[in-house]
Amino acid sequence: MYYFVMCLNYTTFAKHNQKKEMKIALIGYGKMGKMIEEIAKSRGHEIVSVIDIDNQEDFESEAFASADVAIEFTAPQAAYGNYLKAFAKGVKVVSGSTGWMKEHGDDVKRMCTEEGNTLFWASNFSVGVAIFSAVNRYLAKIMNQFPQYDVKMEEVHHVHKLDHPSGTAITLAEQIIENIDRKNDWCVDKVVNPDGSVSCSSAAANQLPITSIREGEVPGIHSISYNSEEDLITITHDAHSRRGFALGAVLAAEYSKEHQGLLTISDMFPF
Repeated sequence: MYYFVMCLNYTTFAKHNQKKEMKIALIGYGKMGKMIEEIAKSRGHEIVSVIDIDNQEDFESEAFASADVAIEFTAPQAAYGNYLKAFAKGVKVVSGSTGWMKEHGDDVKRMCTEEGNTLFWASNFSVGVAIFSAVNRYLAKIMNQFPQYDVKMEEVHHVHKLDHPSGTAITLAEQIIENIDRKNDWCVDKVVNPDGSVSCSSAAANQLPITSIREGEVPGIHSISYNSEEDLITITHDAHSRRGFALGAVLAAEYSKEHQGLLTISDMFPF
């Protein structure tokens, strides 16, 4: 059994990637928003506007319009509307919100490619996850040559996360499907709920099965395993806290200030 565990010293990374001061607006002021604020200020940036559910009128303020970039972490049903309000003021957006792409993805792409707007979107902003994703793609290309290994995934998150699988798990699964010919879809085959109850379904041979577990205050663990009769190969990313996600969002804002269009982690980290 082989384990590949990704760890990263985010403080060291941040110090070596310091950018010029910029003006940042925050859209969403929960735990993540507050952590992003702390990190942005520590890197010399100014928070010029904070918008939450009770002050939506501030999208029309001069303070919001003065922002170089807005960092958006809200609910899926609110994200698209937030993009429109920011674009209307000429403000670039960094967003980690999921769930809007199926309905609004083409429209957002058009606004960024044809109308000069900028959205940096990622299901996960962690630098470690970006590295882990590169390893995942490379390993999947190798394992395409070895059909005796069957692949599966497990993701573990805190009890407050209601959706499953995680957006990161979906991104990782899609990378595997792109590179392994014997898999052309993914499915959730097991869910372990916060109360301990379990629901299961059966994955077809062409599907990548994902197990979703919700327990405690786990920031996020993603494991991908390749199992054969002879051995098991597993790669794992285990987040120690949400701080890595927040730092990644600030790094994305710094990148977005100097770039334009529909941006992703692979643009910022072209591994």
